[in-house]
Order: sequence, then C-alpha cells, then structure tokens
Amino acid sequence: MVKLDILSDPICPWCWIGKAGLDAALAEIPDHPFTIEWHPFQLNPDMPEGGMDRRAYLEAKFGGREGAAKAYAPIVERAAEAGLALNLDRIATTPNTLDAHRLIHWAGIEGRQTAAVSALFKAYFTDGRDIGDHDVLADIADGIEMDAAVVRRLLNSDSDLEDMRNRDAHSREMGVTGVPTFIVAQRHAVPGAQSKEMWVQVIADIRAQIAAEG
Repeated sequence: MVKLDILSDPICPWCWIGKAGLDAALAEIPDHPFTIEWHPFQLNPDMPEGGMDRRAYLEAKFGGREGAAKAYAPIVERAAEAGLALNLDRIATTPNTLDAHRLIHWAGIEGRQTAAVSALFKAYFTDGRDIGDHDVLADIADGIEMDAAVVRRLLNSDSDLEDMRNRDAHSREMGVTGVPTFIVAQRHAVPGAQSKEMWVQVIADIRAQIAAEG
C-alpha cells in the first residue's frame, strides 16, 4: 500500500472538490494502492471560537460583495461539474474548524475518518449547518456510527486541542500554504483540487513503479 496524506479543512470548497476528483478515481479503480489519512489545516486559524457571520467574513476576505462573488464563481462551476450540491445561500456562519478537526482525528481512531470528512463537507456546503457547533458535531458523529455522547464529552474537554494546533503549525513550517494538499508516499506533494483523470494517471504510474521494482 502507498500512503496518501491529505491536508484539508472542512470549510474549504476546493478541498471538497478535490476530494470528489479523488473519490471518482478510487471508485473507478477499487483495487487502488492508497491508504488514506486526513490531516488538520485551518484556513482561518485566528477565527473566533464561535465563528463569524459568513457574509461579513467573505466581504472582508475578498474586498466586498463583488470580490466574493468573483472568487466563488469558479468554485460554483467546478462543484457543479463534480456533481456536488453546493448551497452557499444556506451557510450563515463561517466557523472555527478546530473542533471539526478533532472529530476527524477521533473518527480516524475508529476507522471512520473519510466518512467523517464526507459528512462534514455535506453538512457545511449542502445543508448549511454550523460545523463549529458541538451539537452539530455530535449529530454528525452519530450519523457515522460513532458514540455521540463520548464525542460530546471530548468536545467539551481540551482533548487533542494542542495536538491539532501543533499538527497545523507543523504543516505550515514544512511549507504548506494552502489546501487541499495531497502527499503521495511521504515524498510527492500534489497541491490543489485535481481531476479524476490526474489521479487515475498517478495510480497507473505507481503501479508501473511497483511492477518495475518487483
């Protein structure tokens, strides 16, 4: 097996689109060589704990309403091409994602990490839920067959908070400046939302290399 490490944030639309491209390739090649692990990276590490109004956030980030609309036009187009239900009008809050990253981490311990990532993307981008809210996160955990009561207790504690911050900081120290970033075999960094075709080619290249070495 070949390790595929993915640095991502569940409020990053390009991360969701990038996951869709990868998922399509893995569905086409079910005997792919990848073992996948998701890693924390916060787009907004300084976001207030309770998040902030999404419209205010976007206008501040992109220099007004027109700037925000222009920045999101290619996202809306790519999401539609990928068949993703992107309902931006439902999103009221841009959350702090530290707790969502903790949920992804705990899901990984139970072998449900990709399910957690998928559920968080859907909750935020399709359903417009506040994935910084503990009740929402506990409900998402329940939906992927984790113990919601245990998750709620963990969320109400400081469990793994420092670890998430440290892992995020480590990625930045290693030169990661944006997500998604895919790291193949702990050697090759592939930045950005790549297409299904690109991943199919990567898998073919890996298989050819394994065959040559074997």
